[in-house]
Formats: sequence, structure tokens, C-alpha cells
Amino acid sequence: MKQRMDFFATAPAIMKQVMQLNQAVEDSGLEHSLLHLVKLRASQINGCSFCVDMHSREAMRDGESQQRVFLVSAWKESPLYSERERAAFAYTETVTLIAGQGVPQPLYEATLKHFSEEELVKLTVAIGMINVWNRLCVSFHALHPAEAAMAA
Repeated sequence: MKQRMDFFATAPAIMKQVMQLNQAVEDSGLEHSLLHLVKLRASQINGCSFCVDMHSREAMRDGESQQRVFLVSAWKESPLYSERERAAFAYTETVTLIAGQGVPQPLYEATLKHFSEEELVKLTVAIGMINVWNRLCVSFHALHPAEAAMAA
């Protein structure tokens, strides 16, 4: 597979704005460990190899265990995640796949048990942000680093 285009070089003005929103998400006050896991889960759902690779590496670089990173896709079956993380995963899956059913009231209420209203706005923007990145990377075939794997 070959990358279709360098979207940063092709549309630098809008990508600068995307980067500013991305920085606002990073500076939002939500735990970075939670943001890593949410970004990873949305990227798995969207099939974005670039983002799955990047967010897995970043999570482990920042202290997340390999086991927790590897099990994000099976979070419902693993006891390794806190109730707050579980609420974030459920909300992330629903918002990422929002066309199917919207965000049902019971999920909304359950999520508010673990996040303040302000945090929920921040989480929703974070989920939207990773979905923007996923759509850019998948649409234009952004390639994750693969030199070592290709050489083997």
C-alpha cells in the first residue's frame, strides 16, 4: 500500500487548525492515560493502522502496560480497566459509531456517573478529534512505521 498524499503539505492552513484543536484536547485536563486508551479504541474501530500503531506506542512510552494496551479491543472481557475507563470505552464506541443509534440516554447517564459534564464535553471533543485523524489517515493511506517488520 502506498500513501495517497501528504495531507499536511497539501492543505497546511487547515491542518494547522486541526493541530491547534488537537493540542487543546491534549491540554484539556483529561488524564493522558485515558486519552491514549480512548484514541487507541476509536482507531481500532476505524481500522486506522497509523493511529493504532502510534497510540499503542505512545501509551506504553507513557507507562501503560503492554497487556492493557493489547487488551483494549477486548476491554469488556478484561478486569484490567477501571470503571471510569470502561465508561470512556463504551462512550467512545458509541460516539465513534454514532450514525447507528446516536447516544442512548442510559449510556449518557451511565457515563455521567464517572465524568463531570465538563469532562464529558472534553471527552466528546477528544473522541471527535481522533475520529478526524482516523478519517484523514485512512482516506489518504497514512503509513505507520514498518521498516523493522518489513525487513524481517
